[in-house]
Amino acid sequence: MDNTEYKWVQDILYEENKDIIKSEIERMDNSIALHIFAGNYNWNNGFINNESCDLGTALMLFYNADGYRMLEDEQGFTSSNLDKWKKFLTDLYDKIVNKKFKLQSIAFTPPLTKIQIFKLKKKSTNIPSIFLENLLGNEVEIPKL
Repeated sequence: MDNTEYKWVQDILYEENKDIIKSEIERMDNSIALHIFAGNYNWNNGFINNESCDLGTALMLFYNADGYRMLEDEQGFTSSNLDKWKKFLTDLYDKIVNKKFKLQSIAFTPPLTKIQIFKLKKKSTNIPSIFLENLLGNEVEIPKL
């Protein structure tokens, strides 16, 4: 990404109008810019949805939105009254599992310890490995914007 793209991403991050933020996210077609944006995103502005999302970015979003809770305690997750959060995570989970992400070039390492991975595998053998293993690809450093 060049300086102009960094500035554009930074401007979107600090935009106060949620409709403008949503519109800019939807029109973003650079998967690296979207990844950097997502790594700096303020979740108070709603959930991210973009067709140019890379699988590595989707996994990062899953964990940044506390997807670990969904994997660790499915019953607690489904009983939550945070309907928008549950829908976002459920939809994202389904898209990841069903390989709906066209782009798969950004690396991702799940933010899990070996003990967390062990406990998740012990608790349920149904957790897809994509959520527990490193995803190979290009390492994208996420600067704080």
